Amino acid sequence: MSYLLFNAVQLDALKEVGNIGAGNAATALSQLLNRKVDMTVPAVNIVPFEEIFSRIGGEEIVVGVIVRVLGDTPGNILFVFEKEVALNIIELLTGNRDEEISEMGNSVLCEVGNIISGSYMNAIAKLTNLVIMPSVPAVAYDMLGAILSTTFIESGQFDDSVLDIETMFLNDDSTKKIGGHFYYVPMPGSLEKILNALGVI
Repeated sequence: MSYLLFNAVQLDALKEVGNIGAGNAATALSQLLNRKVDMTVPAVNIVPFEEIFSRIGGEEIVVGVIVRVLGDTPGNILFVFEKEVALNIIELLTGNRDEEISEMGNSVLCEVGNIISGSYMNAIAKLTNLVIMPSVPAVAYDMLGAILSTTFIESGQFDDSVLDIETMFLNDDSTKKIGGHFYYVPMPGSLEKILNALGVI
């Protein structure tokens, strides 16, 4: 099913799934940082796969945490943020401020990606009674277009529809923002399974 064929009820259902998933992720991040984390209301959009490049800019250098989604709704989750945001997260969790992302920093980002994506997937699993599991995360530091191309296009694990959830997380120190683009890129048929489980297909 193309994203163009989703009706208003189906889009609303997917947006609600996104809201619940992002809310769970904010709670998990708050527990991880051991401080209050506020979440802006997520902007949830169903966008054509190729439109991602024009929406953000494929040549922008970003940090991407990639998690394979296994189970009933296979696909990929990609959490993308600016380098400055990545360094903020590492500093909050280690107490050290580096100008570049070290091996320890990579490990921290993997763990954050694992917790956030796991919380998101758990929320969908509970809502739909589907089996959804994360794989071990990987961190990439490259142009957004390169990360997307390598991760999704070459593997063939993409659909016409991309669920783009953009959420900004803020901790007590509002000068250190924690947030970015959160993508769920399903394999063909995965969004339909979620909608079917919700009874709106």
